[in-house]
Amino acid sequence: MSSPQVQEIITQMGSAIGANSGLGGTLKFDFGEPGSVYIDGKSTPNTVSDGDGKNADCTISVSLETFEKMVKGELDGTSAFMQGKLRVAGDMGLAMKLGPILQKARG
Repeated sequence: MSSPQVQEIITQMGSAIGANSGLGGTLKFDFGEPGSVYIDGKSTPNTVSDGDGKNADCTISVSLETFEKMVKGELDGTSAFMQGKLRVAGDMGLAMKLGPILQKARG
């Protein structure tokens, strides 16, 4: 079971992506011990859920602190990747589609 903070991210991301995120694939944010978030961009409508035990086309390993900075617009995803604060496994193209989704989550 994910932490309350991760559950809040699941709720926020769910409303941000809506019925069609444009991802066209599955993406998982792995926050380590606090839990993970799974975005299913293949389902109709798209869904966001707890990612424990799920495999995705692209997995992004990142700390909650770094993720929060990205959502707030304080840190660019590319910069986080270059600084080693974010790791991508799998389909890099899916990771590149995250910018607009994070902007929607920002409000």
